[in-house]
Amino acid sequence: MPVAIFSVFVVWPLISSFYYSFTDWNGFDPNYEFVGFENFSKIYKDRLFASAAINTVVWMAAAIVLPTGLGLFLALLIDSRVPGGAVFKSVFYLPICLSAVVVGQVWVWIYQPDWGLLNTTLSYFLSEKFNYAWLAKPESALFSVIAAWSWQQTGLSMVIYLAGLTAIPSDLTEVCELEGSSWWQKVRLVLLPLLAPATVVVIALSVINSLKGFDILFIMTEGGPFNSSDTLAMHMYNESFRKYYMGYGSAIAVVLFLVALTIVWLYFRQLKKVDEIYS
Repeated sequence: MPVAIFSVFVVWPLISSFYYSFTDWNGFDPNYEFVGFENFSKIYKDRLFASAAINTVVWMAAAIVLPTGLGLFLALLIDSRVPGGAVFKSVFYLPICLSAVVVGQVWVWIYQPDWGLLNTTLSYFLSEKFNYAWLAKPESALFSVIAAWSWQQTGLSMVIYLAGLTAIPSDLTEVCELEGSSWWQKVRLVLLPLLAPATVVVIALSVINSLKGFDILFIMTEGGPFNSSDTLAMHMYNESFRKYYMGYGSAIAVVLFLVALTIVWLYFRQLKKVDEIYS
């Protein structure tokens, strides 16, 4: 039964995407033609695809730096026996328990130009009315969504790093303290090298989740304004379900799948190397 469910909802749609990527199907008409690699050749001429690919790279880079760095910092802070660490752990982990739709809507309210929390706070410090439209400006829309997404994903990175810290023998950190090492020296020379397996997992999950980043983008900007926050996932949706170029949208989905497959392969390859080093 589980195999049947997996085949119906995962394997069959995957095969169908490959099949329709070689057709000019519009999603409704049963009469369609095979066009070979025409959809894939169109990708290289598509200006919006190029823009979406650049935005996806920016999104992935931010996914590696922000949740990973913030999650590591919070994990180290909580692991240092800061007062109320258990409470902070729950508070920081809470966003990952919320759906991306809820997170997106909350941050839409935060970014609201007239009464949103961000502009209200900035107005207080600037002593004047600040009503910048964060999600309506091409230069800030993508980065505003990245900030909201990173806020949600940081809790997951923090928990993985905390699990990695608990696996480090306390003897090593005690020796550092006896030798008079500073906190930064202990982190740089002992903790970070031993957290390499956790870092591989965090980066891989962050990149894979960023490639699937559609729901929060759809809620907050729908890829706008002027496609400035389009990613490959959003571009695929627009071509398939708004323009009804289902064949071309399937070709974009195939490209996205191959990129994700390559990243997963690199992840398992790197994980194998880490296991060989620490085994």
